[in-house]
Amino acid sequence: MILSKILKNTLLVLTACLVLSACATKKEIATDIEGSMQGDVYTGTETVKYLAEGVPDRVFFATNESILTTASRETLRAQAAWLRKNSGINVVLEGHADERGTREYNLALGERRANAAKDYLMTYGISSDRISVLSYGKERPVDSGSNPLSWSKNRRSVTVKAN
Repeated sequence: MILSKILKNTLLVLTACLVLSACATKKEIATDIEGSMQGDVYTGTETVKYLAEGVPDRVFFATNESILTTASRETLRAQAAWLRKNSGINVVLEGHADERGTREYNLALGERRANAAKDYLMTYGISSDRISVLSYGKERPVDSGSNPLSWSKNRRSVTVKAN
């Protein structure tokens, strides 16, 4: 009697496990993201505008980071060289973040990103008097999508000519 009850319960548990595992679905993860990603940073050119001919106007950042990537430093060196040749031009560095996070957090993060770019330009001889910093946080996305590629395009600092 006890053995029969244990056997029934065991069969019931095994049947339940089989039924539940049959209902499980495998979540597909997209691996063919359009654009170029290098780790957590967008490196494609589809959103890149130009400060001047051949000089990109924006640099990109990893999630929750304001540390410049190697590609960002190369872009900022090109911007600094162009700004040294065009000493009458002042710029505004606009900091941006992706949609995740609070408004306040993203405004602060955008400011840190713009200041990181400013500090780097200053190490290449551009006077701080010629550079203003402005953060838009998540308010001005370049890509309104809600996926990793869109977020990576929105994590940026953009150098624009001041009026």
